[in-house]
Amino acid sequence: MVARNSTSELRVYGYRWIVLLVFGIINIAIQIQWLAFAPIAKAAQSFYGVSALEIDLFSIIYLVVFIVFCIPSTYIINHYGLRKSLGLGAILAGVFGLSKGFFAANYTLAIISQIGIAFAQPLIINAGTTIAVRWFPLTERATATGIAMLTQFLGMIIAMVMTPKLIATNAPGVYDISGMLMTYGVISMISAVLLLFFMKDRPPTSPSIEEDERYNIIEGIGHILKNKDMRYLLVLFFLALGVFNAVTTCIDQICKIKGLDFEQTGLIGGMMLISGVIGAGIFPVISDKLRKRKVIFTLLAGLSIPGLIGLAVGLSYPLLLISSFIFGFFFLGSSPIFFQYSAEINIPAPESASQGLLMLAGQISGVIFVIGMNSLGMILAMYFFVAFLFFSLVLCMLMKESKMIQAGNQTDSKFYIL
Repeated sequence: MVARNSTSELRVYGYRWIVLLVFGIINIAIQIQWLAFAPIAKAAQSFYGVSALEIDLFSIIYLVVFIVFCIPSTYIINHYGLRKSLGLGAILAGVFGLSKGFFAANYTLAIISQIGIAFAQPLIINAGTTIAVRWFPLTERATATGIAMLTQFLGMIIAMVMTPKLIATNAPGVYDISGMLMTYGVISMISAVLLLFFMKDRPPTSPSIEEDERYNIIEGIGHILKNKDMRYLLVLFFLALGVFNAVTTCIDQICKIKGLDFEQTGLIGGMMLISGVIGAGIFPVISDKLRKRKVIFTLLAGLSIPGLIGLAVGLSYPLLLISSFIFGFFFLGSSPIFFQYSAEINIPAPESASQGLLMLAGQISGVIFVIGMNSLGMILAMYFFVAFLFFSLVLCMLMKESKMIQAGNQTDSKFYIL
């Protein structure tokens, strides 16, 4: 089952950055489609004449479809390869993104289109660590995973910051969101075409000397679930990623309670993601350079907690903006390291399986937490979320360092860049 590259002279190809680029572009489009309504929930309610929960359904659909399609999507990625699986996701995103724009005025057809886009999401985001492993050496993988995550945050930033600026106001309290949805549909289609033209499955030779072959998806999941550190990580993602998904979905309602307007809400959500982009660009590089995973993600998990506390108790716009920056910088900045850690500790399970299961845990809890926020009240739920992050910090402390990153088996290898 195990295949190794016996030579110490490993080749890495410059085309790996093209692969990462087109993956990142479609990732951006997917995230825009997910959160397009989050900063304008009240305007969307007015446009469609529906309840707040029916607008939140546009985001919840992504979480529910991910739960259903997560395992099948990891099978597709593992069995058919990157080009075919990502190509299918790109086609779904492009076609249904455009249909969502064309039928923007019809709530039912817009929801159906959102379901189609939602099926593209797991095919795309579950492939991030697979791209890192197939195209990048070990010394660049957290960085590559960080860039992939960074593009997710960029998509969220665009949704949070640009959406309020793209909706039309025909009269006081009367909004038109159809132009915004068509703009995002065109972006989705262009992103899909770029991926279909430029994505390749793997380089001519492997960039690594560790095990290259993987278990099939069923064997891989069994292997993953036997790993104690991965079980800790799954609980952590159930709590922490669920918190993030719920907060971003309900950001408009949280900020409304605190007396903020549409543009301030968009900037609060945008600041969280902008700082996340900065963190995702810094911390994975540090992790690769220092060859450390656990100590860094544990530190970042602890530093993110004051930011969430500020979002829960803060009332002034400046304090909420600062809290949003702190939460995003440390919380989102740590996520690529967690994903790369999970890939390393679970070899020879497929990377798409470990990433998919972590995302699945966070999507399940995201649905539960969004419903909980609407039932318990936004602020009370936020207090529970703070407690969840403290428990997640304890789980970080219980995990062991990645043996692969400790071994550093590529430190002395020579790399040829082609």
